[in-house]
Amino acid sequence: MLLKLYEYGEMNQSKLMSICGLNNVKHKEILDEMVKKEMIERKDEPWGNKITIKYNISQKGKDILRAVLEPYEELFPRESKEGEK
Repeated sequence: MLLKLYEYGEMNQSKLMSICGLNNVKHKEILDEMVKKEMIERKDEPWGNKITIKYNISQKGKDILRAVLEPYEELFPRESKEGEK
C-alpha cells in the first residue's frame, strides 16, 4: 500500500484496495492500523451528502519505504532500457 500511494499519490479507499488487490471489507483494518501508526494519512472529504475517505503516504511512510527499497535496489538493480545497470 505504501508503494502504491507513493507511486500514484492520493487515492480513495476503493481505488487503493483495488490497485493492491485487496478486499475493501476484509482488509480495511490494515488501512486503519497504518493510519494509527502514522504510515499513511487519512483525509475525509465531503462529497454531496456523503464523505469520501482519501489516503496519502505520510513522511514516516516514505521513510519506511525508502529504508526497505534502497537495500533491495542495491541487491537487485533494475536495468535501464539500454541494458545498463
